[in-house]
This record gives sequence, C-alpha cells and structure tokens, in this order.
Amino acid sequence: MLVYVIVSLILVAASLLVRCHRKWLYRVIKTLPRDAKNLHVIFKLSSKLKHWSKQEDTVPTIFTKLAKEHPDKTALIIDGRRWSYQELETFSNRVANFFKSQGYKKGDVVALLMENRPEYLGLWLGLAKIGVVTSLINSHLLSTPLTHSILASHNKGLIYGSDFRQVVEDIKEQIQQVVLYEFGGDGNATDLKKQLEASPSSLPEEVFGLRQQDLLFYMYTSGTTGLPKPAKIPHTRFILIATTMNFALDLSPSDVLYSPLPLYHASAGVFSAGQALLFGITFVGRKKFSASNFWPDCQQYKCTVANYIGEVCRYLLAAHKPGTTVQHNVMKMCGNGLRPQIWQQFKDTFSIGQIYEFYGSTEGNAFLISMDGKLGAVGSVPLWGNWLVSTVLIQCNENTGEPIRNRQGLYSRCKRGEPGLLVGRIVQQGYKSFQGYLDSSATEQKVLRDVLVKGDAYFNTGDILVEDEYGYLYFKDRTGDTFRWKGENVATNEVEAIVSEAIGLKDCMVIGVQVPNTEGRAGMAIIESSEDTIEVQSLAKVLKSKLPSYAIPLFLRTVPTLPKTATQKYKKLEFEKQGFNVTKIPDTSVFVLDLKSLDYVPLTRDMYDDIMLGRIRL
Repeated sequence: MLVYVIVSLILVAASLLVRCHRKWLYRVIKTLPRDAKNLHVIFKLSSKLKHWSKQEDTVPTIFTKLAKEHPDKTALIIDGRRWSYQELETFSNRVANFFKSQGYKKGDVVALLMENRPEYLGLWLGLAKIGVVTSLINSHLLSTPLTHSILASHNKGLIYGSDFRQVVEDIKEQIQQVVLYEFGGDGNATDLKKQLEASPSSLPEEVFGLRQQDLLFYMYTSGTTGLPKPAKIPHTRFILIATTMNFALDLSPSDVLYSPLPLYHASAGVFSAGQALLFGITFVGRKKFSASNFWPDCQQYKCTVANYIGEVCRYLLAAHKPGTTVQHNVMKMCGNGLRPQIWQQFKDTFSIGQIYEFYGSTEGNAFLISMDGKLGAVGSVPLWGNWLVSTVLIQCNENTGEPIRNRQGLYSRCKRGEPGLLVGRIVQQGYKSFQGYLDSSATEQKVLRDVLVKGDAYFNTGDILVEDEYGYLYFKDRTGDTFRWKGENVATNEVEAIVSEAIGLKDCMVIGVQVPNTEGRAGMAIIESSEDTIEVQSLAKVLKSKLPSYAIPLFLRTVPTLPKTATQKYKKLEFEKQGFNVTKIPDTSVFVLDLKSLDYVPLTRDMYDDIMLGRIRL
C-alpha cells in the first residue's frame, strides 16, 4: 500500500511538472544531443589535462616528445617554407643555448617583433626552453605604442626582423637599456641569425626544470586605459586553449590547419600554432593575409581546417566571383566575429561542412565555443545546468554597460532573452588559474567582487551577450572605451591622445561607428573646433606615422563644443547614434579617409550613400 502511494505521488508530481514546464522540458530534450556532445568533450579534455599535469608537461616538453616520435613530419609551412618537427626542434634548441650563453635565465623577458615566418615560433619556443618569457609584440605598432609595449613588460632584449629595422631605429633612444638582436640583415644590432648558426643544437637541461604554472609569453591587448597591456599566458593557459579547440573540433594528426592571421594574435599564435606544437598537426600560414591566395593555399597544401576572424570571411566573400566553384578540402572553420548576416552565405558559397564560432579574449577567463554550428551562436549553456559553467550573464545598464547591483548588494543573473554583461568566475586552481595582466592594478580594475554570493570574484569581459530560450549565447556588443576593427582592439583613449596632440591639444573624442557590411566598428574622431582651424591633411600624415593602420579613424567630425558629464567625461551616446550619417548632422563638417591617398576628404551625401550601399568599401 505504501509503495502504491509513493508511486502515485511521483506520477502526480511528474504530471504537474510536465504541465507547468512543458515548453522547458521540450527544449531540454531538443538540446540533449548538443549538451551530451559538450559534456563528452569536457570529460576528454579533463582526462588529457590530468595526464599532462601528472607528468608536469609544459609546451616545450610536449613538443620535444612529438619531434622524437615523428621527426620528419612537416610541422610548419609559412609562405611555402617547410619545416619538419626536427628542424623546429633543432632551431629552438639553438635559440635556447645562445640566449643561455648570453646570461639569460628563467624569468627574464625578451620582446619579439617579427612578421609570420617559421622562425617566429622557433624563437619563442627556444626561449621558453630555458624559462625566458617572450613578449609577442603587435607588428603594426609604431612610435609611442611600440615603445610602451616594449617597456611595459620589462624586456631585457628585443628580437626583430630586418623589415622592422627602421621602426626600431625610430624608438632606439627610448629603449636604450634593451639589448637589440636583428634577425638577418646588416644593421648595427647583433646579427641573431648568424649567431644561431654557431649555437649548439642539443636540448638544454633547463627544459626539465620548467613548471606548468610558469609564464610562457605575454600577449598584448588594448583596454580601457589606452595603450597596449601585456596579458600573462602561462603554459597552463596555452595548453588549455589549444587542447579545448582540438577536442571541440575533433581534430587528428592527419589534419592540416590553415591560419593567415598574425602569430602575435591568440587565434593563430595559440589555437592554431598550438595544434602543431602539442598535437602533431601541420600548421600552414602566410606572412600576411591575402583574400586571393586563401583558397589556393588551402588547396595547394591540402588543408582540412581553417582559422578565421570575421573580417576574413567578409573579404573572402567580396573576392569571390559569383557562379564559380572554389576547390579545396576545408571541412571545418573555426574563429570569432563571423556576422550572422553572412554566416550561411559564407558556408554555402565555399561548401564548409561546419563553422565553429567561439568567444574569448587574450586576458580573460571567459571562453565559449559553439560545437553544433548554430548560426550566430558563440556557445551554449545547458538549460538544466547553469551550475556547470563558470560564465554568467549579469544585468547591466543598457546604455553604459555598467553592471547593476540588486537590493542585496549582489548582481542578478539575466533572464533568457535579456542582454547582459558576461563575467567569468575567478578560480586559482590548475589550468583554470586566472592570470590577467602583468600590471596587477589593471587586472584589479577588471575584477567584480560579491557578484552572486558574498566573497566571490568574477572577471568583467566588458562584452554584452544574450542567451536565447535554448541556451545558445550570442555576442551583442562591446562596452567600455574600446571597439574592434579589422580584427584588432582599438583603445579610444590611445587614439584620442594622439589626435589631440596633433591638433594642438584641443578636445577630441573617439568612438566606434557601425558601417554596413563590415564587422566591428570603424573609428571616428570628433574634434572640438571650427571647420577652418583643422588641417585635415597634416592630421592624416601625423596619424599615419603614429598609429597602426587599423587604429586610424576612418571618419573625422568637427563640432563647436563637446558635451561632457559633471565628472568631465564625454557624452558619447548621441554621437554613436548619429554615426557618420551626414543627413542627420548637416550643421557640422564630416570627413572620410580616402584609402587610396590616405588623406581625409569631405564626406558628401553621394559618398555616404555609396558607403551605405557597399559601393565604397572601408
């Protein structure tokens, strides 16, 4: 009788649950295959990481084992130059032994300024073998940002390619304490290429004294403070990212991965290069991205996987001749920033089997990846298991992106369909240990405390995402004083400072404005001045000499006064709404950067219409 009562109660409860949560149960059942696949990858990942952790394996020790297992297999192909695993092992050993002979030791820092080439990976890998940390410098930087990047991470030396001789010469006085090593060429610095030829090729014993928590290199990111900031990448983080991507995409050593992105960029330098260094997958790259050579490269080298950022996909579509078929073997593409508006068109045009869109940042701890190809999604959360993930969407001000505390002094989770600020829970355990920036004060500025419970801490990504009714997450917007253009973060404070200096320290505000058929936001400098006092041509010349190409504002606008808040912060919202729409701002002067002459010219109504219709591409 008791059993009958218990069973009856269970059935009644189940019936009530189904009636009250029918839609929720339907969605849970519908997304079970997705969630099961995600859990399978997590279990595989956990097992592999435990194995490497038990052996205290680091990036150099894992690579050395691969080189011994298949020394003759091709590890790298960059601009047609092939390096086998043994060649990369030998070169990196020479690097390690040379810098060891020069007195470099564990914890020292050396900057690397070089274009994509096989030696790039070999140089930082070799330095890592003796515990030296490499600062991977953005090769587009000039003048003040470049000087800052070199000094910010306390570099003892600087390795640069001969192509950057003049760039380094221009800042030589500001970095006098840094020892210079030029790779190739006949400059005044130490000829590193020549020195390495005479360096021993044996594996240095220091490699066996490395620990997984040791720093591997610094990667730079532009944040709210303006100039590039070095983010700490230990061996654990490199291994975690590369391994996650390997298992999420279900890659094998027979795959060949193509990435035309710069190796100082995490997509190419960690995700893509990590497949070669940790998993025996051949990596193919180029000195510079080329839309016309992307698919021919993939076909020539029989690439099966490719890496992208959103701009790459748009360029490839723009370069494609309608009605023609592209021959290649690429079945999987992985990256971030692919616009939903062109997602399906891109996939169909180039016959891509599946697209894996991910979300992540160099310095952050929030990482998401969509493994089932859901259009526009950057990841997903199980409807039944929010507790499984360490990322949370919290309520924020829709205009400023500032998180909003509730009556309990904590932050509230967003409802599904409600845009929210993405934050990642901070833990200090194994591969998930949070590192942040080299500058601890810069890291602290990005940390939110007492988020869901008293005493917890989360990293503020500064990005707005939204979760749909099935648990899929979509990128919505970026907050703060940065915007993304041409696959790079642009710090508005940095650009404002340079523009202001160039125009006689007048007030200047820089914003990102949306342009149709492009990813991210284009820069727009709004200057407090009358029309006849700004020499736009001389301004363009200064900006070209002091800013990387992607950071130069594409638009200029002059206004009589720049509105400010009571705390002297610029009121940007109205300007962001107006953008460069000359039909809405006829009373001010607007200029656009001519990409051929690289000079600013007045933005006419006809030019505005051409930009909006895609006849003028920016």
